[in-house]
Amino acid sequence: MDFETERKNLVESLKKQGHIKTKKVEEAFLKTPRELFLPENQKQFAYRDTPLQIGKNQTISAPHMVAIMCEELDILKGQKILEIGSGSGYHAAIVSNIVGEKGHIYTVERFPKLAKQAEENLNKANITNVTVKTGDGSEGLKEYASYDRIYVTCASPDIPPPLEEQLKDPGKLMVPIGNTFCVLTILEKQKGRIKKRNLGNCAFVPLVGKHGF
Repeated sequence: MDFETERKNLVESLKKQGHIKTKKVEEAFLKTPRELFLPENQKQFAYRDTPLQIGKNQTISAPHMVAIMCEELDILKGQKILEIGSGSGYHAAIVSNIVGEKGHIYTVERFPKLAKQAEENLNKANITNVTVKTGDGSEGLKEYASYDRIYVTCASPDIPPPLEEQLKDPGKLMVPIGNTFCVLTILEKQKGRIKKRNLGNCAFVPLVGKHGF
């Protein structure tokens, strides 16, 4: 399969639909081979704009959802990012290309097998600025706090308090709120004030943990 051509076609489609708006997000998508983050039996579907199964009843998000989250978070070069829900490592790989060599992503995955796979996938893609941890993502990752941006790739009943505490001021935090069918919510912290916005409906697997389901 000509994955490179398919990747370019997907990016053009996401641009036309208005999901990819900025050059930095476009370049990150073009640089990141989604096929490396999929099980062998799913690689042929790598550039379909759909979630795909990666094991443990978990999915790799649809590319348009990854694009929406990256654009709305306005990720900048050199930032320190916390991701909750590593999955296959694809979303972190996209973000790693946006923050560049001076930035870093810490990602937390509750399934040890998926965490190991994510780490292997990131290595295959020659990505060195992502640290994968196994644990309860609803508790965040206090040892490396605070973070410029935090995003959650699973549905949460509400914004987990530890994540809000571990967010820098100023900073942005994105969480899908609800149970599977949810509302993508962004929280902005600035000068001690908190502002929340709803970005529309979405579907994610549940966040399991102390502050999840």
